[in-house]
Amino acid sequence: MPLSSRWTLTRYLIEERRRFPQANGDLNALILDIALACKAIARIVAFGQLGDSLGQAASPKAGEINVQGEVQKPLDLLSNEVFIRMNEWNGHLAGMASEEMELPAQIPSAYPRGKYLLVFDPLDGSSNIDVNVSVGSIFSILRAPQSVVDSGRDVVEADFLQPGTTQVAAGYALYGPSTLFVLTVGDGVAGFTLNPNLGEFVLSHPAIRVPEDTQEFAINSSNSRFWEPPVRRYFDECLAGRTGPRGKDFNMRWIASMVAEAHRILMRGGVFLYPRDTKDPTKAGRLRLLYEANPIGFVMEQAGGRASTGRQPVLGVVPSELHQRIGLVFGSRNEVDRIERYHHEPVPRDNGAPLFSERSLFRN
Repeated sequence: MPLSSRWTLTRYLIEERRRFPQANGDLNALILDIALACKAIARIVAFGQLGDSLGQAASPKAGEINVQGEVQKPLDLLSNEVFIRMNEWNGHLAGMASEEMELPAQIPSAYPRGKYLLVFDPLDGSSNIDVNVSVGSIFSILRAPQSVVDSGRDVVEADFLQPGTTQVAAGYALYGPSTLFVLTVGDGVAGFTLNPNLGEFVLSHPAIRVPEDTQEFAINSSNSRFWEPPVRRYFDECLAGRTGPRGKDFNMRWIASMVAEAHRILMRGGVFLYPRDTKDPTKAGRLRLLYEANPIGFVMEQAGGRASTGRQPVLGVVPSELHQRIGLVFGSRNEVDRIERYHHEPVPRDNGAPLFSERSLFRN
């Protein structure tokens, strides 16, 4: 398709809005402001070590520990500030919540308040910045409770505790060799590439679909000693390759940037696992439910894939706290189904008899 015939993000959103004649355009305007924030972050990231954002002098708070127990990098804080400043004034939001903030951010009294809530991870995979590996931003849009809209009161944590099935829109920006903006508004998934000449996101990946089958998986195998038996079983079967119970060879990938992992899976299939384990018994998982697992899960489901805790669909989990952690498996539908099934089956016993081992005369 020639460049001149490609839709911009703005036109795509207008066409989507036409499906709902009663819509007033607030959601479109909010998404465009989020996209603008992502453009600004992309610009900052692109300067790398040439910019001031990577140095400790960029913020007096850099190096502090955030609510996640993680050291905040200057670019984490700067990206968080960009998201807030570019979305607090537009009149479409009742409040925001971020990985980098312990409590929800209120809309300043100088600005009108709207009917949506925005939750976001301003810079996913920021530990990769220093080695020039792709990073990204993740966002999710929810409807504010009617009590908030009617009263105009300040938002509280409980207002954000909605299951992923209630998301109005979600997506991510990927800052790599090119900057991409991937979005779902509940009608499939589309990807937009930032055209630096126009300064616009241009539709480059319409109607993205995740292949149902794959021969590629992503997991941090250094945590293998902490895995639960179903995850160990799946991993061992993949490693066994063509001679194992799966009867095919698998490739393993691990970037340690969930946005980059998710985008690879959207483009060519695969499965990503960051499961619940016993490494820290006080945490139910590593990834955050509201602003990592739910938006990525919504994108995957809209693209024909699946997202699960390993035991149940992740979008059905009712959050209990703002920064709740959870195990996450997402990607090609048939692989996620298999992993979920393993969690519900009895742990297989290997009694040393080859006839009844995982690969036997009776292998499916």
